[in-house]
Amino acid sequence: MTDGWNWRRPPTASSAPGEHQPPPGSPWWTDALNDPWRDPWAPSAVVLPPPPPSGGPPLDPVPDPDAPRRPLSLILLISTITALLAGGLGGTLGFVFAVRGGYASSGGIQLGGTGQQSPAVVARDPGSLAGVAKQVQPSVVTVHVTGAIGSGFVVSADGYVITNDHVVDGAGNTMTVSFSDGSTASAKLVGRAPESDIAVIKIAKSGLPVVEFGDSDALAVGDPVLAFGSPLALENTVTYGIVSALDRTIEAGESGGTTRYYAAIQTDAAVNQGNSGGPLVSAGGEVIGVNSVIRSVGGADNEAGNIGLAFAIPINQAKRIAQDIIDTGKARRTVIGAEVNAAGSAGGAKLRSVERAGPAAAAGLKAGDVLTKIDGHPVQDGTDLIALVRKHAPGAVVAVEYRRGTKTGSASVTLAADTN
Repeated sequence: MTDGWNWRRPPTASSAPGEHQPPPGSPWWTDALNDPWRDPWAPSAVVLPPPPPSGGPPLDPVPDPDAPRRPLSLILLISTITALLAGGLGGTLGFVFAVRGGYASSGGIQLGGTGQQSPAVVARDPGSLAGVAKQVQPSVVTVHVTGAIGSGFVVSADGYVITNDHVVDGAGNTMTVSFSDGSTASAKLVGRAPESDIAVIKIAKSGLPVVEFGDSDALAVGDPVLAFGSPLALENTVTYGIVSALDRTIEAGESGGTTRYYAAIQTDAAVNQGNSGGPLVSAGGEVIGVNSVIRSVGGADNEAGNIGLAFAIPINQAKRIAQDIIDTGKARRTVIGAEVNAAGSAGGAKLRSVERAGPAAAAGLKAGDVLTKIDGHPVQDGTDLIALVRKHAPGAVVAVEYRRGTKTGSASVTLAADTN
């Protein structure tokens, strides 16, 4: 008998037959249930033997249902904070990318598509139309005279400007010009060539940007051109067109005034009143003509507007006349040394008289001869002959074809300057 406090299992050699043997390591012994000293309320332990190895993967441990769990409120708090942070970050990044891509603005509806982002300042090719306009515009001026406006262009850094004679006609010796940057300066008349419709004025300012001259004899029909000026007082205007025709003979002038003749460059670039005296410029940025007159359908001269028929004095002729004016104060006029009927005369220009010792007489031409070609250009009437002669410089040699009665002939004429 023992009270179980310091009990030790007695060694046994063997168990009685039929006696239940506890498994090794079990806290129970065979007669434990019959122990009179056992506390019926004491906790008991049941130990099961481990299952024999099966050779498969180990089983997952079974969670203890009575183990303490993480509070649900803590889980909800962490989830809420995480969602708010993710949403705020995603919304911010989305807005930034949308604004940079042009899909969002500070407010309102986004209209239109978005193309490639343009730089703050677009660098245009100097050879483009925009590049040519930027190059030439600072050299173009608006000429302000009493009650009228015309145009002109700077041909020397010390202030010489070419314009039309009819722009400065009646303006007196002083006038004002304005530049594309809005600045103004006074100017004075240097000289005029009324029959060629060219005049030169000088601005009281130096260090000016000047135009570049082209070769009007090298033009071809279809060449692109830009017309600069102040049409209808709209300063700094540029229009675009092509060379529509060459050597279009023009007879212009007011009734009772000077009659002007020139073989003009015809263009469909929009030209209106106020463009007169402005430059006609090639696609290379070179001045090839001086805008002078337009043709309109009906209406008074002061109501005339562009219909795609404008005419410019070739720059080779205008430059030569301007140089004469600057050098001598007077322009030379090229002549053939014969008087001609302005009206048509059976498909040619009939010589009414021939000056003795003049260019025509020296070439063997006589009164009554009908000139049909000059320098390869057909001549239909006296206007054609005068305009085509004045296109050339004094001393130029031109080939002419003529008709004398029933016979035809040709001659070379050395043109001269008018001595009157």
